Amino acid sequence: MKKRILPDLLFTFMKIGLFTFGGGYAMISIIENCCVEEKMWISHDDMMNITVVAESTPGPIAINCATFVGYQKAGLPGAVTATLGIILPSFAVIYLISMFLDRFLEITVIAHAFKGIKIAIGILILDGAVTMLKKMKKKRLSLLIMASSFTAMSLINIFSWNFSSITLMVTAGILSLLVFLTREAGGQKGGRTR
Repeated sequence: MKKRILPDLLFTFMKIGLFTFGGGYAMISIIENCCVEEKMWISHDDMMNITVVAESTPGPIAINCATFVGYQKAGLPGAVTATLGIILPSFAVIYLISMFLDRFLEITVIAHAFKGIKIAIGILILDGAVTMLKKMKKKRLSLLIMASSFTAMSLINIFSWNFSSITLMVTAGILSLLVFLTREAGGQKGGRTR
């Protein structure tokens, strides 16, 4: 079974890596479409969880997602295969561009194509965000953290404040952890009094 899944993992993630521009966030909706809806390798909840974990761990989010899916399906060989699948197309394209075209982006046709690609990338990222938002469990704390983070990032971008998005993520994580620990402590005290 594992041997049969490895070529499928490799070619699926090569297709994702080859035809997706704009980095990991643009790839999320395509990875979800391929791995959740078409192949049914993981569930929507798994995809939401791995997106959060992949964002919090070092490395590009798309590679982390591919590694997770590969590991879920075929253990360590699956993780290595899926990871290679997603990075090989980008590596090959960049290598070829660096070999043959010194001033690749100065070519008028290429420059105009990339302007169109930028718009498509924005739409892909928005699609991934809306899909995840629809599937998110609507809890008050989650919605409050999301709205606060969105507002903070919007203000930071509008006013060009020098503030790291990593600091914002860590703050949201600490806040959520503190609320969880407070609830757990309250639940344990309630259990003892009974």
